[in-house]
Amino acid sequence: MVLFQQYINITHGLQFMLERHHLAILREIDRQGSLTAAAKSLFLTQSALTHAIKKLEQHLGVVLWRKEGRRLRLTPAGLQLLALSHRVLPQFEHAEQRLQEMAKGQRGSLRIGMECHPCYQWLVKIVEPYLHEWPKIDVDVKQEFTFGGMAALFAYDIDILVTPDPLLKPGIVFQPVFDFEQVLVVAKSHPLAKRDYVTPEQLVDDVLITYPVSVERLDIFSQFFMPAQCSPKVHKTMETTDMILQMVAAGRGVTALPGWLVAEYSAHLPIKALRLNPEGVAKQIFLGVREADQDLDYLSGFLSLALGQ
Repeated sequence: MVLFQQYINITHGLQFMLERHHLAILREIDRQGSLTAAAKSLFLTQSALTHAIKKLEQHLGVVLWRKEGRRLRLTPAGLQLLALSHRVLPQFEHAEQRLQEMAKGQRGSLRIGMECHPCYQWLVKIVEPYLHEWPKIDVDVKQEFTFGGMAALFAYDIDILVTPDPLLKPGIVFQPVFDFEQVLVVAKSHPLAKRDYVTPEQLVDDVLITYPVSVERLDIFSQFFMPAQCSPKVHKTMETTDMILQMVAAGRGVTALPGWLVAEYSAHLPIKALRLNPEGVAKQIFLGVREADQDLDYLSGFLSLALGQ
């Protein structure tokens, strides 16, 4: 933070322009809610912080914040710059972190975001040999159900996104790594267990158990129930695969999961996989990376291992 103060001092008196420290100030004001708290967090005096923003307002010809009692509220112009700070500052911070790691002889970490919640077991099979081949790289996995994978990739919060539903955006490259079929899972005692496939209409009186994600992101709804314009009697959510399948095995409901995962659990649970409609629901798992990073050796090494599985 001392460098931050020095940076303001150095740029003072030079040709004025929008600088990184302006974005950092606005971001911290939004986080802290007051000038005093923001200045303390940035190791600046309140007068230096206020002076920097006042000069920026004069240069741009707009007001960036207004006082409401003891709090500050960003104006539309301030919110515009705040949005820019959320896009730009993480990239600066990510680059600085990597450079510091290089200076210390470290390689850093590979941060993986999961949008395919059942794929954790598959990921473990990749991570084990990866850690052996890349001993100077740590692996961090983010598997939050409110996780926004694409936003995290663009914000440099993760380096690889594991997803069955890639969003094609400039700057992001997706690589398909394996195919699978999404299947319905029922207890062996379920009335439909003797069938090879099920139709949506046959499940309207059932309890469907899924992960706690939005309905539009669930294939069982988007590719099965919604086209048939029907839905299950009850929709429940649970966070763990083990608990979902225990409930299914006990006859408390049905669920939809990748066929390869069901095959692993069916060895010790009384469950059966059924095709969704006669044609089934075919899916792929993709790994998404930033286009600028795809030639990094430790990242391409992970992609090679994933493709080899």
